[in-house]
Amino acid sequence: MSEHRDTGLGLQDNTELLHRISERLAERFAGIFAAETVERYVFESYTALARTAKISAYLPATTEHFATDRLAALAKSKGAVGSEGPEVLFVCVQNAGRSQMAAALLTVEAKGRIHVRSAGSLPAAELDPGVVTVMAEMGLDLTKNYPKPLTDDVVRASDVVITMGCGDSCPIYPGKRYEDWDLPDPADQSLDNVRDIRDQIHERVKTLVASIPAHPLEKETTSS
Repeated sequence: MSEHRDTGLGLQDNTELLHRISERLAERFAGIFAAETVERYVFESYTALARTAKISAYLPATTEHFATDRLAALAKSKGAVGSEGPEVLFVCVQNAGRSQMAAALLTVEAKGRIHVRSAGSLPAAELDPGVVTVMAEMGLDLTKNYPKPLTDDVVRASDVVITMGCGDSCPIYPGKRYEDWDLPDPADQSLDNVRDIRDQIHERVKTLVASIPAHPLEKETTSS
């Protein structure tokens, strides 16, 4: 594992590449964020992901994806862009099992009407192999997913925050719906146990999607 850390995870080695990513995202978010803000988010995102990354070759792509999502969340929370629908965030400790399964299942059940994110308070280096296997049994490919650290911007942008075993690590903001799902951690479990956890999550997700109105933010605004 130390070999991976010595072959390209250094911030200094990737500065030029990160500047190019920053330039692309600065164009995408022009008129919303200053170029300096975009660059700061890109470099912060890279540093956060590099702490746990196992394979450095994937870091540029995951950094751009992660920074883009964080900037989009920040823009929404600041009211710089309109909401295209409700947003749900799933949080567990490692973002390697429960929250990843929940996010994938909600994405399917919501049929595009809900924007779904997941994050971890202490993200792992990669997804749990058993989780990837049991989700593939349902036709859901998680092989390109990666654990993401929990950041304040995605919490602020969310309408519903579902926590799973991460205690008080998720910040609490008024006007949001919070739930805690008491579910076992699939790490180091047999495949049969992981399947059972998956199915429990699926049932909860079906209940959740039926309970979320199309525009929860509009409802909050009119009631305040």
